[in-house]
Amino acid sequence: MLRWAWTQLTSMRTALFLLLMLAVAAVPGSLFPQRPANPSIVTQYIKDHPDYGKILDSLQLYDVYSSAWFSAIYILLFISLIGCVVPRAIAHYKAMRSQPPRTPARLSRLPEYGTLVIPADAGIPASRAITDAAGLLKKRGYRVDVRDRDGARPSVGAERGFLREVGNLLFHTSLIGVLVSVAVGGLFGYSGQRILVEGDTFVNTLVGYDQFTPGTNFQSSQLQPYSVQLDKFQITFDRESKGKFGQPIDFKADVTTKETPDAPAKKEVLKVNDPLTLGGTSMYLTGNGYAPVVTVRDGAGNIAMQGPVVAKLQGDNYYSSVVIKVPDAKPEQLAFAGFFLPTAFVTDEGVSFSGDPELFNPQLTLNSYYGDLGLDDGAPQNVFELDVKKLTPLNARNLDTKGIVLTPGATHTLPDGKGTISFDGVKRYVGVDIHHNPGQLYALIFALLAVAGLVTSLYVNRRRVWVRTGSHEDGRTMVEYGLLARGEDHRLAGEATAIRKLLTAAWDLDDGSQSAPSGRADNDRADTMLPGAGAEQASPDHPAADFIQSTAGSSESKKDQ
Repeated sequence: MLRWAWTQLTSMRTALFLLLMLAVAAVPGSLFPQRPANPSIVTQYIKDHPDYGKILDSLQLYDVYSSAWFSAIYILLFISLIGCVVPRAIAHYKAMRSQPPRTPARLSRLPEYGTLVIPADAGIPASRAITDAAGLLKKRGYRVDVRDRDGARPSVGAERGFLREVGNLLFHTSLIGVLVSVAVGGLFGYSGQRILVEGDTFVNTLVGYDQFTPGTNFQSSQLQPYSVQLDKFQITFDRESKGKFGQPIDFKADVTTKETPDAPAKKEVLKVNDPLTLGGTSMYLTGNGYAPVVTVRDGAGNIAMQGPVVAKLQGDNYYSSVVIKVPDAKPEQLAFAGFFLPTAFVTDEGVSFSGDPELFNPQLTLNSYYGDLGLDDGAPQNVFELDVKKLTPLNARNLDTKGIVLTPGATHTLPDGKGTISFDGVKRYVGVDIHHNPGQLYALIFALLAVAGLVTSLYVNRRRVWVRTGSHEDGRTMVEYGLLARGEDHRLAGEATAIRKLLTAAWDLDDGSQSAPSGRADNDRADTMLPGAGAEQASPDHPAADFIQSTAGSSESKKDQ
């Protein structure tokens, strides 16, 4: 039973089926939110779907790529491929060291067959003819073996195309390598995101990330404490074309990096599709925006919050939403929500909008609130969202106090002595993705090797050639040859023609071949050309014709193959 199970598991059909299952099993990872990517979204998804959310969680559909059933398919595919490749590699190694197959008794049954006649006055006996044929085949890349060189009917067996199976094995071995590389990346890799405002510094530690996704076997000791400081971020906007006027066309972040805390600082440039490589990680530029610099003072006149606030892009021309939470304000916590406009315009209806992505007329439009922000209990919150259900509004368009409209350098005093807010200026920020995948390079190498192996297996053909010679009673040397392909080979006929030309050129023959009336008659006639081939011999009255005949597709050919 175990032997049968192992045979079934290591069959190529099972490997292909497991590969299909792996592709199907990965589909839920795209349909449902995944906990490693964003745990808060998964939690909210379960709350929004109480009827089946927990059932999906019990089936590990929120952790697809680390689930037991996905891992089982992955491991079985890994074992199946190894079980397929290792025996085939051993068998191929033995085949490469073995001699070509014995010469068939009737070469005329092969798909490609032909005969040649060397005149008696050429002085080329059967032994020399077979030696010449072996030399020509060897130069053409065949592995040859001469049989019965000094006998009455010497022959040579030749074989080539072993690279076809080597390419096949390389392809499947590379697939195993890709699987191992992906597994290594999933086990020991990690990724994270961080928003950097001009002047800020990112240090590669766990607390330095805004969001961090570790691998299954991640250890914090893997993090090399390099640092990256964003000095300046520059955007080039299209100012010439009419259809895309104002669209960003180039991004460039000037940064200062240090490989280690004691290493010298180095000036570098981070651009789109041109990542930085530091500490075994790759840092990609993925987003950007504006960060208004504000100062909030509480009712006692103390600075409760000061610094840049990241504005989240919402529309065209860098129209962005702004949320400011001030939990340190006294006696009441403060909060602000509104919009930032790089170049503010106001419609006739009094609606503000951004008319250009550059900072030509920056404006900060806010509503203010006070109350308990819900941060004291330690529950995580989205920094870009503000829940105003439990807050009391101070400023809003629908209140007598109206909304807050600030330009750089302006200060607004909040009602009821709650404090003030100042708009001090604007900085730019960038969003960066940081990836560490120790198996990425190996996955690329194995993928390229797999392509090379596949191309080799498709374009290299496994072929066998046999040549047999014999001496006629009148002194002529009779030669017959046949070719056989392992698998489909549409170029076998061309190979037969090429070998025939080499043989005729080597022996200086006039290749005036003639076709027999029928394939069967031709085969019978060819098999009686050499001495000892049959009861009937070719006679001087009926000289043996010099011809080539294909028997591809015949029942005899299929039976021999």
